[in-house]
Amino acid sequence: MARTKEFDPEAALQAALELFWRRGYEATSMSDLVAHLGVGRASIYATFGSKHELYMKALERYQEQLPDLLRELSRPGPVLPAVRALVRRYADEAAADDLRLSGCFLTNTAAELAPHDPGAARQVERNWDRLETVLHGALVRAQAQGELSADRDPLTLARMLLVLLQGLKVVGKASPDPARVRDAAEQALALLD
Repeated sequence: MARTKEFDPEAALQAALELFWRRGYEATSMSDLVAHLGVGRASIYATFGSKHELYMKALERYQEQLPDLLRELSRPGPVLPAVRALVRRYADEAAADDLRLSGCFLTNTAAELAPHDPGAARQVERNWDRLETVLHGALVRAQAQGELSADRDPLTLARMLLVLLQGLKVVGKASPDPARVRDAAEQALALLD
């Protein structure tokens, strides 16, 4: 007869996500995971696989839990106010004391693992492709509606915004000066006028 799990795998995965997000992959040991999750090492391996597999599952969970900020960009009506709201929200989160030091789990993964971990790089790239595609589509719509000048290239603007959003998270994590990210966001948004 199979033994039932004595812990909630979903709660354990969420706890692992929070620990990896706060500390990073390399700085989190299996002993740290055992202590933080309150689950034995053998149970972690049996349920999630290796530390790397657990990290990748946590990264997938993070992406699933991201608020669908991009939905606003698909609503009928004016587009640029939604783009501006998205950028300002990223800047506000990057400057907020309670969120700033954690940064963005996906951006942290891009910096720590993606350069040498093909699986992590694929996850990061998939997320960035999605964000770029949604931004591009929104800017094409804005141009068609006359909100964005016809001489602007929606694809290059979408790419600039993608890089800006990721950069806001990195700089916000390292800099205690909220004006740095907010000023950069406003300057980038001026390019949409």
